[in-house]
Amino acid sequence: MVSDTLRAIDYVANPQKTDNGKLITGYGCDSRTADAEFLLAKRQYIAATGRVRGADDVIAYHVRQSFKPGEITPEEANRLGVEFAKRFTKGNHAFVVCTHIDKSHVHNHIIWSAVNADCDRKFCNFWGSTRAVRRLSDTICIENGLSIVEDPKPHGKSYNKWLGEQAKPSHREQLRVMIDRALEQKPADFDALLKLLTEMGCEVSRRGKAIRLKAPGWKNVARMDDKLGAGYSEAEIRAVLAGEKQHTPRKKSVVQPEPPKVNLLVDIQAKLQAGKSAGYARWAKVFNLKQMAQTVNFLAEHQLLDYGELAEKAAAATAHHNELSVQIKAAEKRMAEIAVLRTHIVNYAKTRETYAVYILLYHIAAKAVIVNMGGDKLP
Repeated sequence: MVSDTLRAIDYVANPQKTDNGKLITGYGCDSRTADAEFLLAKRQYIAATGRVRGADDVIAYHVRQSFKPGEITPEEANRLGVEFAKRFTKGNHAFVVCTHIDKSHVHNHIIWSAVNADCDRKFCNFWGSTRAVRRLSDTICIENGLSIVEDPKPHGKSYNKWLGEQAKPSHREQLRVMIDRALEQKPADFDALLKLLTEMGCEVSRRGKAIRLKAPGWKNVARMDDKLGAGYSEAEIRAVLAGEKQHTPRKKSVVQPEPPKVNLLVDIQAKLQAGKSAGYARWAKVFNLKQMAQTVNFLAEHQLLDYGELAEKAAAATAHHNELSVQIKAAEKRMAEIAVLRTHIVNYAKTRETYAVYILLYHIAAKAVIVNMGGDKLP
């Protein structure tokens, strides 16, 4: 439920989370004015029916639909969110679907008006609606070959945490970000870097040979050693500042969406043992037949109906993948070498003029010494 529709829609329609609004879809309303349209529908409902609930009246409902990382593109997730909203509200309520891509997993925020399109009825938030939402979302995911949460917990971790996403970065993650920002300012030496960290609010102390860091808001300290992460120990940072090594900021890996699997079948017997109904078994049989037909069509389209040809194509694809992996690793190694070389070139360009003046002064001084000794020419 949404008590403050304007604030909720402003949050879910955040351009930074929705690829500048490209992943926002409105149904029965304009997504840019959905909050005003929902409020207007409520007033029209009150005027038409005379029913007033009071301060606890519901303007809109809000659900979140998450997907496993790497299984779906943002555009496909938005399409499935629209399909869910249409099926759940039977197409009778205006809604907005906003797909967020700011986390490691793609997820939808779906907000629909509590009042129907004719402004004469309201959505019935029936007992067990949460279970119905999950069941419909799971059904849509299965129909599209996506994973579902097999054993959702009614209490404890949220679906977001079940996927392994942590909204708040850890202490070491926060320290690594601060070090990255300090290195971006090109400090002259290690002491200058520590000074920049202090200016950012990081507490820096030394105990023995170890440097200890504590980011703002944290109680415990973290040593600037290998446990802070590869590339963030004191020795490695000193090497970066000396131009001996290139620093690569550590970022969370972004999993690329996997192509849909054409052979993802439902284990009907296991589902029946888990308590699924006979109706589900009939649906699963049809679903499996469709998936098998899709597999056959794929193989026929690519002329892979012969098992020998299929195995040969698979082996060739594997060999090509391995060859590309070797080339990529070699290119990455060469890029690292070039980055270090570039640092040396920059340092040379900065100091070349000083070196030339030094050589000139050296020759002038040498000439003066020779003249004083009675010589006429430099040796």
